[in-house]
Amino acid sequence: MEKKFLEGLNQLLQAPKKIVVLPHRNPDGDALGSTLAWMHFLQAKGHQAVVISPNEYPSFLDWLPGQGQIIKFNQKTELALQHIEAADLIFTLDFNDLSRVEEMEAEVKAASAVKIMIDHHENPSDYATLMYSKPGMSSTCEMVYDLIAALDATAFNPEIANCLYTGIMTDTGSFRFPSTTSATHKAIAALIDAGAKGSDIHQQIYDTAHFSRIQLLGLTLSKIHKIEGTPVVYMYLTQEELNRFNYQKGDTEGFVNYGLNLEGIVFSAIMIENQREGKIKMSFRSQGAFSVNEFAKTYFSGGGHHNAAGGMSLTSMEDTIKRFEQAVLENKAKFE
Repeated sequence: MEKKFLEGLNQLLQAPKKIVVLPHRNPDGDALGSTLAWMHFLQAKGHQAVVISPNEYPSFLDWLPGQGQIIKFNQKTELALQHIEAADLIFTLDFNDLSRVEEMEAEVKAASAVKIMIDHHENPSDYATLMYSKPGMSSTCEMVYDLIAALDATAFNPEIANCLYTGIMTDTGSFRFPSTTSATHKAIAALIDAGAKGSDIHQQIYDTAHFSRIQLLGLTLSKIHKIEGTPVVYMYLTQEELNRFNYQKGDTEGFVNYGLNLEGIVFSAIMIENQREGKIKMSFRSQGAFSVNEFAKTYFSGGGHHNAAGGMSLTSMEDTIKRFEQAVLENKAKFE
């Protein structure tokens, strides 16, 4: 834990404050788990804390303790703006650039509140007065665990523990990604002792799929394509295919990881069309030395982590696939 950050945060939290906690747009398990856990902690310390999500999140996360208190900006914009304008502090968790809250960006920038970043992605921007940035950490939830432990080790309860366990589990691929360390497992052990129900959480996240999601996965895997002469595979889904299988937010979560199950593959990608937003969203996963973070930044206006990143394309699916294949071939030497 960074001493300067902890001292600054302690000073800000001395007296009760009005606090807004923000995840990124399309929040995942780590974003929601960390923001809700931090909300629970702040509320227990006497602060008026609320989580404002830019938009909806997958239904497999709607069991998280406290999620009913979340204000969705795209549904209750006026209420969200009232909280942002009145806030003394704004915490941004699991992202490090205000563009990640998209429609909320201007309002958050303009807010008079002190802004505090807690995040584990690379290359943070400089909007925050206080910044706790650890790109090597498994998840923002593990960072929040460390932060709460440093502030008050007696504060952990089942609500906080279940939220943090969820984010650590999902962002580590159920504890199998290289970012999982002995410290990660120690945190998980402490969270179980505090009331986290690991097997129940796993079932809620991974074993509650509706039938059409499994059909969509089958279609996606049937279209997996390997780029000749490289250890790279990609998959894609058009808007028509998503509609055919009654796509719901979160249905494609984890699909990109299946490519890495193939022997000899070190880079897997998925491209998903979103006609409403006029873009193709891309997810990249790698193992070993190849940085999908650099790849995403260089070719697809994205970024993330060394082995997990995202990007986007504003052209057609056909053109996006061609551009992706060309980009892979330009990086062919990096796979050898």
